[in-house]
Amino acid sequence: MTGRIPRRARLAAALPVLLAAGLAACGGGAYRREVDEWHEKRLERLRSPEGWLSLVGLFRLEEGANTFGSAADNDFVFPEKAPAHAGVLRLEGGVVTVEPSGDAGITVDGKPVAPMPLASDTTGAPTVLEMGPLRFYVIARPSGLFVRLKDREAELISLFESIERYPVREKYRVAARFEPYEPSKMLTIPNIMGYESIEACPGALVFTLDGQAYRLEPTVSGDEFFVVFGDETSGVETYGGGRYLYTAMPDAEGRVILDFNRAYNPPCIFTHFATCALPHADNILPVRIEAGEKTWEGASH
Repeated sequence: MTGRIPRRARLAAALPVLLAAGLAACGGGAYRREVDEWHEKRLERLRSPEGWLSLVGLFRLEEGANTFGSAADNDFVFPEKAPAHAGVLRLEGGVVTVEPSGDAGITVDGKPVAPMPLASDTTGAPTVLEMGPLRFYVIARPSGLFVRLKDREAELISLFESIERYPVREKYRVAARFEPYEPSKMLTIPNIMGYESIEACPGALVFTLDGQAYRLEPTVSGDEFFVVFGDETSGVETYGGGRYLYTAMPDAEGRVILDFNRAYNPPCIFTHFATCALPHADNILPVRIEAGEKTWEGASH
């Protein structure tokens, strides 16, 4: 006897290890594909005729009559594809009414529009006015009411290709512990337009990365947490105004998955006409989060 383990026995002993490694590799590959598919769907939404790349205007409504059209003497100057004088958007006592001119061709749900009040985005379903390839509607923000204008034929849609990302790495898919605030903490959220809003934060997401503990404070968006964060890549490889991330609500054990591989650029990187939240001071992490989207080469800011 030489004391050597037979080759068949060595293979049998190694099989569980090889199988575990293979499963881990397959799992990693499946996870990367999942993130890649998520990102491709995000790019498709951006390129869609209603996506952020179609945003071409933002106008603040003033009390009284606000004229709109492509002529330079309008209060709101639309692209040349709009009629010279398309009508009036009248703000009175917080209610916005559209008064179209006779030849403007404005429709709602495919039907010609007569003077009518407009619902804003605070209702969840704003009244969308259409005029050829142009779509516009009222949005409410802390500083007032605005008209958001989109163009299905916007040049940026055809020019846009993609957004560079960091490689997908599982180390940036971290399990956080939800620490609730009782009562909710009121956050002062800065905005790219220069104003602030007050929003409720239900608690902190505490996580560990490379042995160091960090925390982020989310707000609630529907049935998800919404996180606006900055880190030490902000303004260097990533957008200076921070990045966005959605998570599921805590599970029964209070765990939340923070998948930084799905961190993405806010819409104001593409256009000056978006109203983007910025990270508040406690959500700027003193670490490089090398995951998710990098800055876009055509950034508007």
